[in-house]
Amino acid sequence: MNPMDQAAPMFTTAEIGALRDVLHEIVAEGATPGGVVVCGTRQASGTAPGARAVLSAGVVSPFTGPGTPDEHTVYDIASLTKVTATWPLVGRALDAGLLDLDAPVREFLPPMDGAMPSAEATVRQLLSHTGGLRAATRFDLYDLTERPLHELICHELMENLPGTHRYVNRGYILLGLVLAHVHGRPLDELAADLWAALGMPDTAYGPVRQEPRVAPTERPEGHDRLWGAVHDGNAAIMGGVAGHAGVFAPAADLATYAEHLLAGRESPLNEWFRMSLVPQAEIEPGLQRGLGWILGAGGSVAYHHGFTGTSLFLAPATGRYVVVLTNAVHNGAAARIRITPLRDCAQKILAAG
Repeated sequence: MNPMDQAAPMFTTAEIGALRDVLHEIVAEGATPGGVVVCGTRQASGTAPGARAVLSAGVVSPFTGPGTPDEHTVYDIASLTKVTATWPLVGRALDAGLLDLDAPVREFLPPMDGAMPSAEATVRQLLSHTGGLRAATRFDLYDLTERPLHELICHELMENLPGTHRYVNRGYILLGLVLAHVHGRPLDELAADLWAALGMPDTAYGPVRQEPRVAPTERPEGHDRLWGAVHDGNAAIMGGVAGHAGVFAPAADLATYAEHLLAGRESPLNEWFRMSLVPQAEIEPGLQRGLGWILGAGGSVAYHHGFTGTSLFLAPATGRYVVVLTNAVHNGAAARIRITPLRDCAQKILAAG
């Protein structure tokens, strides 16, 4: 029997207690105003939901929502956009014959004139951060009236040879533009259809309505606190819709998403998820990059982080997952690294089985 089709073990009282303790500790130490953790298991059978435990601490924000966050509080999930929007949509496009993993990305973009070195990276390389594209991205320094964004990116020289892992937002930005082009529809519409089909009603590209259940992020110098608007500057320049960032979601929706990915043969994303767990490049000793996902603990845990203080951890063999949502950048971008103990605790628990 496929391990992903077997019943998933529940989280123990000790495991839940450990996550709760660390969550409260990082909030007490000022790493984030508050946060939500959902630890759960894949669906037991059919459409029956898996078991979930919801943990919360602190406040949504002392400025806009002093209430305690819960599984319905909406957070800017930052780079989790890569694996909740772009990655699954690429998988669907592959199934539909609209993309080829090992073809240069230029084949799936509008025709371009002149030398386009970065357009030679393949879809697989962009997904696995091995395309060699420039890592530093500052669209505020681009002349976006000169030519379309995809041409500006593709015209750039590669920063290193393809095949070497280097985390790059540009690749997922290009993939987002690719998806819009091959479908002839905006990325946010494609993603909205996907999330509706998966039962994720409160997940959306921003901007989202400013209300108490939406967690604000940082207060840029000289500006009001970001509330319902994307934190990532490059995504903001793109109107809030990008392949690398821009999505807002509550923990409840991400738990539903995790249950779908872990559902085995019953999941519409099953085969794509399996393919994506095959290592493509070494990040560092003991840590591999799959297609989109980071593979840790000998490949037993697949996960991704978001800059704002978010994470999604999946253990395919056991069918367990942990969702971590915080707005750690609320207290300044440097504060986000102080939630590391919570991320480490989640990964350690899943790796232990």
